Amino acid sequence: MNFDFAALLVLLTAGSGIIWAFDVWVTAPRRQRRQAAAGGGERPAEPLLVEYARSFFPVFLIVLLLRSFLVEPFRIPSGSMMPTLLIGDFVLVNKYDYGIRLPVLNLKIIENGTPERGDIIVFRYPEDPSVPYIKRVVGVPGDRVEYRDKVLYINGEEMPHEPSAAYAGPEAVLVGNLEQRERLGTVEHSILVDPRRPDREFSSTVPEHHYFVLGDNRDNSRDSRFWGFVPDRNLIGRAFMIWMNWDWKSGGIAWKRIGTILE
Repeated sequence: MNFDFAALLVLLTAGSGIIWAFDVWVTAPRRQRRQAAAGGGERPAEPLLVEYARSFFPVFLIVLLLRSFLVEPFRIPSGSMMPTLLIGDFVLVNKYDYGIRLPVLNLKIIENGTPERGDIIVFRYPEDPSVPYIKRVVGVPGDRVEYRDKVLYINGEEMPHEPSAAYAGPEAVLVGNLEQRERLGTVEHSILVDPRRPDREFSSTVPEHHYFVLGDNRDNSRDSRFWGFVPDRNLIGRAFMIWMNWDWKSGGIAWKRIGTILE
């Protein structure tokens, strides 16, 4: 079961705001009238609940606005985007590049841009929208996407990639994988392929308002080859930077990864 932090944040913001507003407009004037009838004196003290609501409402509201409309942090739980993203990376996601959406309802209220080939996107998993996924866009609406012999083709054109070299990253389980540099339009990025594993071949045309996504760890990723396209309504935002990494092997922070701009 996945915890819905957005819903909790909306409830906390609304609840504290209602309590504070009700006190300002209803109960505070009553307290003041009772105080005046009793002979004046010091201003009557606020109830503890009202004091907490008044103090925390601005905090909840600011966090809600930032998280809903500007940036949201996400943690990378798997190796499907290696070598670009490692397990333990924490990324920042731009929430307005693909349109402004209402929190919880996920209803787009302001149109903006749309994902482009090469973008790393966070989205709600189509088979279980409560689960956030992160993958790279390789196909936009109207594209004919093919994947065969561990090579990506868009509209019949082979996507350029450099010759393979042995992967020399931190994950021992990926020994034997090959690292390549692939180019999608203006975006050049690294991918991993495992020559020992059979291909998951795929060929299809991306429908309108949908996107085809792949993990950079091509032979260790459940992506559009398995469950289909990402609908526009499931988009959360574009990942653009690593703001933290907790290296679980060394038990500390991987300082070199902090601030890495994603491509």
